[in-house]
Amino acid sequence: MTKTVLITGGAGYIGSHTAFYFSQKGYHPIILDTLIHNQSFDHAWATLLQYDFAERAVLQDIFEQYKPEAVIHCAAEIAVGKSVQQPFCFYENNVSKTISLLDTMLQHNVTNFIFSSSAAIYGDVQLGSIPEEHSKEPVNPYGKTKLMIEMVLQDFQKAYNLNFICLRYFNVAGSLVDHNLHEQHKPETHVLPLLIHAAFEQKPFSIFGNDYDTKDGTCMRDFVHVWDVAHAHWCALQHMQQGNPSDYFNIGSGVGASVRNLIELTSNIAKKEMIIQNSQKRAGDPALLIANVAKAANILKWKPQYSDLHFIIQSAVQSFKKQKE
Repeated sequence: MTKTVLITGGAGYIGSHTAFYFSQKGYHPIILDTLIHNQSFDHAWATLLQYDFAERAVLQDIFEQYKPEAVIHCAAEIAVGKSVQQPFCFYENNVSKTISLLDTMLQHNVTNFIFSSSAAIYGDVQLGSIPEEHSKEPVNPYGKTKLMIEMVLQDFQKAYNLNFICLRYFNVAGSLVDHNLHEQHKPETHVLPLLIHAAFEQKPFSIFGNDYDTKDGTCMRDFVHVWDVAHAHWCALQHMQQGNPSDYFNIGSGVGASVRNLIELTSNIAKKEMIIQNSQKRAGDPALLIANVAKAANILKWKPQYSDLHFIIQSAVQSFKKQKE
């Protein structure tokens, strides 16, 4: 019988790359996704079910029919700015519905859970790189919802023997163009695709804040290639299946790049002049978010292999061009 894994949000950006990675390892991914971003998904290596991930009747059918070995939970509201303006939908989707998913899972004795957490749980950190044990003080509702679920998982582990791995993503970017996997958010909120769109469409790109306490005044972020993130999910499942305890891991490159660094590299790779405008800081944006990834290397045996910033941007530019063909 073919091994299966359930991936919520599996037709999305990170979810689709993760699903493809698992398909390459002999699994048949079962994808639960509403296609809220109007993305296309037509791949024979997965089964797509277009439903909300908290619909209990659908989940019951999935657990009974497909018997997944684990749930990889990628579905979530993700836009930081929107979370400040519309926190209700974040607490509903990211917290309430996730608890419903966990409850249904446990009713069917599925006890391996991989959670798409976020560096946003750390808040406004001034360290050069952030270790997992750093204090958690999220500065926006998005980060708060991710931290809440991490706390829920701790309690579920103690009470119900749920095994979990929380992967705290930093800035995920890049794509697998040759396999027709792209970043397809509509509307787009992530900095790199927004920058690429601005470059090729000759539209202004806004720098939100240029007086942060960083080397050039702009925010610094840690960019990690999406295929490295997909690999981290595989390492997480192997870790759990070997009987290791539940845990939390930063998933990043361990290297910081400023918004101005990003602009310069993108302009050079795309061979486009940029139209740059300075705008006010956005609520909830910390100055620094750079991962310490030593724990993932030591315990999960995971290291980023494709997260050179030049390679990431190059793959994202190729993805943009491919989607425009």
